[in-house]
Amino acid sequence: MSKRVNRRIFLRGLGGAVVAAPFLSSVAERLARGASGPPEPGQRRLIAMFTHSGCITTRFFPTKSHGPLVAADLEPTTLAPLAPYVDRLLLPRGIRAMNEWTPYLERGQGNDPHTQVCGSYFTCQPVTPNSDDPFSFAAAAKYNARPVGPSLDHVIAQQLSSNGEPLVLRVGGYGETPQSAVSYSAPETYYPGIATLTEAFSRIAGVFQPGVPTAPDSYQAVRGKSILDLVRDDLETLERFDMSQSDRLKLAAWKELLNQTGGVVASAQCNPEVAASLGLTQATIDMVSSLGDRLSSEIGDTGLDGADLHSNLAVLAAACNHNPVTLLKYPSNIVLRGLGLKSENIGLSHRVGSASMSGTCIQDALEQLLTIDRFYARKFAHLVEKLDELGLLDDTAAVWFQEMSDGAAHNLNNLPIVQAGSAGGFFKTGWAVNVEDGRDDLSAGNSEHWCKDGALDEVMGHTQASGTDPSVANAPINKYYVSLMNALGVKAGDDGFPQVGGTAEVTKFGMYDKTEDFIGGGTNPPLIRSPGGFDALKA
Repeated sequence: MSKRVNRRIFLRGLGGAVVAAPFLSSVAERLARGASGPPEPGQRRLIAMFTHSGCITTRFFPTKSHGPLVAADLEPTTLAPLAPYVDRLLLPRGIRAMNEWTPYLERGQGNDPHTQVCGSYFTCQPVTPNSDDPFSFAAAAKYNARPVGPSLDHVIAQQLSSNGEPLVLRVGGYGETPQSAVSYSAPETYYPGIATLTEAFSRIAGVFQPGVPTAPDSYQAVRGKSILDLVRDDLETLERFDMSQSDRLKLAAWKELLNQTGGVVASAQCNPEVAASLGLTQATIDMVSSLGDRLSSEIGDTGLDGADLHSNLAVLAAACNHNPVTLLKYPSNIVLRGLGLKSENIGLSHRVGSASMSGTCIQDALEQLLTIDRFYARKFAHLVEKLDELGLLDDTAAVWFQEMSDGAAHNLNNLPIVQAGSAGGFFKTGWAVNVEDGRDDLSAGNSEHWCKDGALDEVMGHTQASGTDPSVANAPINKYYVSLMNALGVKAGDDGFPQVGGTAEVTKFGMYDKTEDFIGGGTNPPLIRSPGGFDALKA
């Protein structure tokens, strides 16, 4: 069989590493020291699902905030669809996201309840330009402020992805603004990701062409061969040459870098048949463009909706080792007509049917919000189910992040986070873990303060009465990000911050890990007060 490798697979797998490897002294030095590198590519991955406007926290959280979970703990809650996977779940409790908006500038910048929250969510950096007036409508600060550093998905991808970028899928193909965007490749640089199923499918399924016979070298790849396997004979020939110890070490570094950046190009599940089993055929994808609501409307007779197809693309990407970090970004302000709703989700989260934070409860506001919460829970459960069916779940950290806790209060403490999969045994599963203080009775918040049982209350969202007491559940989300990065094998410089080429464990992320430090928009000196990850989350 010819040793010539399919050019598309070769280029994607190596990403230029073959040219650079002999000159990358850091790899050679690491081999000489005998130090271990990061986990092999394809073995551990992060799939993040991000949704907006929070949830009805009183129905979302199980009663037990710390301790082992059983299915019965989830069945009365929004998370009931995840009950079959309870032993593979981790519920990190007591966590606060950064840069909360408050009417009196108490816990973050004064830009906007969404702009600063979204910009800082995965960056833990303030946004610019800054506003110290929480009720100003100055366009630059309220609508166009952007974070001053890159987001978590890019920080991870810069070290672990073959092209240095994450796979960002905009679920439903909706547009983004700085009020809703969460992925930033560099300071103030929004990363749009992929908006269409067609483009995403084309990129992910690049190692096979539906309906076209697979080339011999491509077939080797989809059966689980790595780039190193495909060129092993040539490397072994080089090793037989008489060369200096320095050159021999560089050759070993070459092979090590191939293992780290090329890895297994695609597993046995990376083929047209598996794609079709996930509903990923060109005919099905083409159907999506004809739908008015591409998230919650069923597509033909597939039993899937547009959101499911995006999740299935993330699963196919995992099966094909396409990227170790994937972000499923749901839109911020939509009407989920497929669920029978007629109001946009932000207006519903405010309880008044509009962007205003005050007014009279609209009819059945809480029940409509619960309909949305259950929909998102089903979508996450679908993602978990498909990962499990292909044997990919245990090496994955699949995490459902939410923009905020309660949508009317816009509070960021007591954040709803759900993780499935242990990332190769790094994380504890089958538990709720209160990382703040270990108490098993942490508050579920007060989301039913207004509009309960259909009451037409007068809502005053700025009082945050439907949120969680700000004195509790404040463990910084930065520490969870540190745990995720260490689980995947991201490395840090001597200062503990993630750094390409670093060799140390990550202990710090972002500019601040206390939400009050964000007041002033970066005028306070950078300070991480609590370095390290959450040890309580480790297996």
